[in-house]
Amino acid sequence: MAICTVYTPHALNTHLGFHQKQHHHFLFYTRKHNNNNSRRVVNNSEISCSADADKTVVIGLAADSGCGKSTFMRRLTSVFGGAAEPPKGGNPDSNTLISDMTTVICLDDYHSLDRTGRKEKGVTALDPRANDFDLMYQQVKAIKDGVAVDKPIYNHVTGLLDPPELIKPPKILVIEGLHPMFDSRVRDLLDFSIYLDISNEVKFAWKIQRDMAERGHSLESIKASIEARKPDFDAYIDPQKQYADAVIEVLPTQLIPDDNEGKVLRVRLIMKEGVKLFNPVYLFDEGSTISWIPCGRKLTCSYPGIKFSYAPDTYFGHEVSVLEMDGQFDRLDELIYVESHLSNISTKFYGEVTQQMLKHADFPGSNNGTGLFQTIIGLKIRDLYEQIVASRAAAPLEAAKA
Repeated sequence: MAICTVYTPHALNTHLGFHQKQHHHFLFYTRKHNNNNSRRVVNNSEISCSADADKTVVIGLAADSGCGKSTFMRRLTSVFGGAAEPPKGGNPDSNTLISDMTTVICLDDYHSLDRTGRKEKGVTALDPRANDFDLMYQQVKAIKDGVAVDKPIYNHVTGLLDPPELIKPPKILVIEGLHPMFDSRVRDLLDFSIYLDISNEVKFAWKIQRDMAERGHSLESIKASIEARKPDFDAYIDPQKQYADAVIEVLPTQLIPDDNEGKVLRVRLIMKEGVKLFNPVYLFDEGSTISWIPCGRKLTCSYPGIKFSYAPDTYFGHEVSVLEMDGQFDRLDELIYVESHLSNISTKFYGEVTQQMLKHADFPGSNNGTGLFQTIIGLKIRDLYEQIVASRAAAPLEAAKA
């Protein structure tokens, strides 16, 4: 079965970034298709046919600035294969990353005010008034429905709004940034959502490392930036975690009393129960409460060691499963010992988590729970995508039998 849309000429709505036309949907049952997509023009009307199984899957990733979104995106796109790169021949300052199966768009591109405009109006980029949620919703919905859009570009170098770039519908669209779950219309388009929840202590340490080492900012300017953003972060960004299907929470270690360095981390993977096509990861025995110190003959552990825990819990009124790792790995090749005790990790072969971690050993967080849980969630998203595609392909057959 193919789903076909007949478009008839209508007034263009150019401010949405795509051609808006009157359309009607029809179902066509055919015996054989050489192509999944076809397009014809009949009597000045355009007929577009595509297999419903090809409809774009949309993933949302929310986090504050400097909280590891870019690293997570690199791990995720690696799971699907192919390097994620900016659009070829496009704006060199584009925020978009495209790989064989995925397109990652940064929601900063939907800022309605440039850097100067925000300063003049006294708002931060976190404030909803500095963002165009109507356009964000219209374009994400269009891409999900198989329509290419001219997406705006926010230039992080100049702070200006650059001319738009063409975004074609991929198999998987990842929208990452400050507000993927803020607007209920956008939230309802997501097939799966993740929130990176970094504690204030860890966030400060990370931001210093990134902004001082990579961007040349002073310590005083970093502190001022964090304090200026905090009210808006608490009001507009942090509440989104209640909607996420999975939360990766990064905290200071509990293995070192009164630790102030922030080099050793305690990371919690909070997974919502009852999410369609998503089964939470568990340690040893599903639904039990487990505490495990794996250090010994099969896992090298220097001070302060490694501790895992797993238990059911509640989170913003939702039943969740929580997997926690405190400490860091000395040898990534030994991670397979830990991997062998985890279930529902959606690997295609024994040791795939370890292989992915070793492949990106130079990424930040590869020796602790941030890299481990980002990798596992990447594998879970791959599994979810494959289940969605399979269920869409099976739906017409089931309908035909009925």
